[in-house]
Amino acid sequence: MTGFGRGETIDQDLKIVVEMKAVNHRYSDINVKIPRKLSFLETEVRNYLKAEIQRGKIDVFITCEDLADHTADVRLHEGLAREYYDAISRLSESLGIPNDATAYRISRYPEVLTLEESELNQENVKQVLTQSLKLALAQFMESRTREGDNLARDILSKLEGMDEKIRIVEERYPQMVSDYRKKLETKVHDLLAEVNIDESRIATEVVIYADKIAVDEETVRLRSHIHAMKEELASGGSIGRKLDFIAQEMNREANTILSKCNDITISDVAIDLKTDIEKIREQVQNIE
Repeated sequence: MTGFGRGETIDQDLKIVVEMKAVNHRYSDINVKIPRKLSFLETEVRNYLKAEIQRGKIDVFITCEDLADHTADVRLHEGLAREYYDAISRLSESLGIPNDATAYRISRYPEVLTLEESELNQENVKQVLTQSLKLALAQFMESRTREGDNLARDILSKLEGMDEKIRIVEERYPQMVSDYRKKLETKVHDLLAEVNIDESRIATEVVIYADKIAVDEETVRLRSHIHAMKEELASGGSIGRKLDFIAQEMNREANTILSKCNDITISDVAIDLKTDIEKIREQVQNIE
């Protein structure tokens, strides 16, 4: 399920912004991008989100801005600067060229001048980050809830359509048996026109055929799965995996109906059922 959330908190000259977005994913995959100076909190951020989000590929972007007037110190490594100067002087003497080393030029050499950021108050940073994270998560979950409501309505609509298709299968079954009996009687009369026909034998064959193509168990289970999915959608919560399992069972029953019946009407309906179930399974992958 997709979603987006943003949280921003400013406290004691410190500003932390958390942005998070998600795309559809079968499992929980959380990727946190956090400034190096806040890396000590990365595990806590990840665990906090894992406890709240069960499915989705979530990217979390955290930025930190120190608003204090003095946030860093310039440090001079005087000993290293002298070594650079001595080396330049020896090179100048060896090559017989003027020594044009200046303090400015030497200061540009690696590690002569370094910028050291002032240390942050870790406890304060944690509080500010937590607040931003909560704000972002609340907005994120709100956006997912809206999408979830839309998905639920779409799935319920497809389930109602499946109910109608199952009704067609149930109504068509007796007609299939009747058609088979007529076809069998006609074929026997054509082959054995001068012979008395044993009606009980025909009845036996019809019973065997009727039992072979009976799909009442499958339609009952399919209706039960539809009812179970509606109940799960009404209950809310983290139901994505349950719905995925129910959809798999629905597909199993639709396959059995399709394999049992050689009637073109029921075959077409069973194919439509499988198509609806596959669409539902695709939507279910997006549900928490």
